[in-house]
Amino acid sequence: MIYAIGDIHGCLDSLKQLVEKVNPNLEDKVIFLGDYIDRGPDSKGVVEFLLRFSATHKNTIFIKGNHEWMIKRFYDTRDPKDWELWEYNGARKTLESYGNNIENIPIEHLKFFEKTKLYHVEGRYLFVHGGIKPGINLSNQKAEDILWIRDEFIYSEKPLKRYTVVFGHTPMHKPLIESDKIGIDTGCVYGGSLTCLRLDDKKIFQVRCKK
Repeated sequence: MIYAIGDIHGCLDSLKQLVEKVNPNLEDKVIFLGDYIDRGPDSKGVVEFLLRFSATHKNTIFIKGNHEWMIKRFYDTRDPKDWELWEYNGARKTLESYGNNIENIPIEHLKFFEKTKLYHVEGRYLFVHGGIKPGINLSNQKAEDILWIRDEFIYSEKPLKRYTVVFGHTPMHKPLIESDKIGIDTGCVYGGSLTCLRLDDKKIFQVRCKK
């Protein structure tokens, strides 16, 4: 089985409950679509949980979200402009979970952010965080678009003819299930749900926000 899980944003209790509900076996492939941190109460706890999960579930894949890009960018540059962007997008909740000191972030967590993938292809399915630039071949896509794009992708018709794109990033009241795109960010951190899609039969698993 192949599972995809939407944006977590530090909502550790919801993540634990969803994984327990889905109960993937050790051979299943579980693809997380990014935005593990920021805005929610326990970003550090989420990363620790995901590292433990992937240690036992070897077929786990972590997609890079724009929030993972922001934290790693600021950690590397310490540029005030990079901080301003990250702070606007929920950085302070993440820093609180690390004791209000960016130097407290363990090297294993920094490596986790760095090693997340821009995209993953599984048959005719393309897994990304934000989406893709319509009409542009996958090999020519820019990281900025894959991480940040919204309306131009969501409202396009058949953005990539070869793939059905599975994505997060843009919160919706319920999953978007179309022939060419599937969106599963259902706004857990905003009081919505954390969503998992089982790709094989399009079954949806959800838990309500547990902030």
